[in-house]
Amino acid sequence: MKPHPCLCFTNFLFLLTLSSLFTSQAYALRSPFHPQDLLPLLPRQVSWPLLNSLRSAVDLLPSFVGAASSSNRTLKWKGACFYENNAWMEFHNKSGGEFGGGTLHIKVSKPHSWTCMDLYVFATPYRVTWDYYFLSREHTLEFKEWEGKAELEYVKNKGVSIFLMEAGMIGTLQALWDVFPLFTNTGWGESSNIGFLKKHMGASFEQRPQPWVTSNISIDDIHSGDFLAISKIRGRWGGFETLEKWVSGAYAGHTAVCLKDSEGKLWIGESGHENDKGEDIVAILPWEEWWEFELTKDDSNPHIALLPLHPDIRAKFNETAAWEYARSMDGKPYGYHNMIFSWIDTINGNYPPPLDAHLPDYAANMWNEALNKRLGTQNLSLPEILVETEKVGSSFDQLLTIPEQDDWLYSDGKSTSCVAFILEMYKEAGLFDPIASSIQVTEFTIKDAYMLKFFENNSSRLPKWCNDGDSVKLPYCQIRGKYRMELPAFNTLDPYLHMNERCPSLPPKYARPKNC
Repeated sequence: MKPHPCLCFTNFLFLLTLSSLFTSQAYALRSPFHPQDLLPLLPRQVSWPLLNSLRSAVDLLPSFVGAASSSNRTLKWKGACFYENNAWMEFHNKSGGEFGGGTLHIKVSKPHSWTCMDLYVFATPYRVTWDYYFLSREHTLEFKEWEGKAELEYVKNKGVSIFLMEAGMIGTLQALWDVFPLFTNTGWGESSNIGFLKKHMGASFEQRPQPWVTSNISIDDIHSGDFLAISKIRGRWGGFETLEKWVSGAYAGHTAVCLKDSEGKLWIGESGHENDKGEDIVAILPWEEWWEFELTKDDSNPHIALLPLHPDIRAKFNETAAWEYARSMDGKPYGYHNMIFSWIDTINGNYPPPLDAHLPDYAANMWNEALNKRLGTQNLSLPEILVETEKVGSSFDQLLTIPEQDDWLYSDGKSTSCVAFILEMYKEAGLFDPIASSIQVTEFTIKDAYMLKFFENNSSRLPKWCNDGDSVKLPYCQIRGKYRMELPAFNTLDPYLHMNERCPSLPPKYARPKNC
């Protein structure tokens, strides 16, 4: 008969505890176990509510503890399980290769219980690996051979970076389980996204009275330049947007813009439209096609709000210039190149704890072209970018904060995210005049966009069908969605020179200094 999985895990913990008793160190006053370590052994109905109260998806994020570079410089830190830890690098040439290899020594001691363990990620720009420790002793991690001279020099000067999964093994597994449903196209996934945003951003998700779709929209009341804020809360895009909202402070995760042609036909401009090949592109679609898709085919349960331009702003809007820009971008790829840089403006004010500027160092390969732009170089790989950054007397975290320039051309053309596409259109249409040359719209997040003082501020001028049937009169028109859309600080900021180039965005308050 196959043993019960809980019994197998209990036996494992029992053997683990026995082995701990016979290690080289004694722990006279150490607790035999910590209650949190054994929670997963309880029945699911009991353990999971408790684990959920202690853990969250944020526990998947590693915390940088330091870098080990030589035996002469010992790194020390406090772990989640082991309270005293030391690490140092020993260089050798056991492989007999040109550049040799190395051994990373990690000595762990003073665990808070017999049943805990620490989980680590080890990284250089050339490799990433991981290991876990539950025995109090010296451990080693072998690097048999360096990739080349560049990695050898990097490790000698910068060291192997060590990241701690602060939640430990059990907490990390639990966090993975918390993240998984964010991306599922199920009611469970939707509830998980809502729960995450409530917990980490303070979102309220108040339910609106039915009907949840505005059926009597009059196209005559929609004008060129009107902004569409979209929030998806389930499926692949729902999960992605939830994490995007959390790091940026935006209460919407996608955007589109309205355009009318000379015959009065309404079109929707959107960067991030999926074409027949599954590619995300900039597209100009008839309103009827776009709206039909959102009502019947978009399985992410999109919540959509129309943000009409203020009449004075609309009077400035150069429709001809807007159409010229839209047509020039139609069919271009979505702006993945510079998407991250609208979020990262500061060295330490944009990374939600426990993230810091060390993490993009090892996750930035997809933005190599944008990093080359910032260095004034071409075709450098990430390791070469790091070397070049050192040569010019800068650092990687400083490199990330260099503002994106709207006129930068990438290998596949101009790169615009969903919101950059709209704001670049606004720029071409004259809405940022007379300071347009000092505005880089690729530095704007979605939150930065809806905070602009461009939109209607008189509810009596909103269309009659706007929020019809809802006792709460929003300052914009929500046209789809079960929950009332929140846009904190909506329509509050006039444009200013170098807007949004140095803005922090730390949750949960997302405090914003004046004129950042």
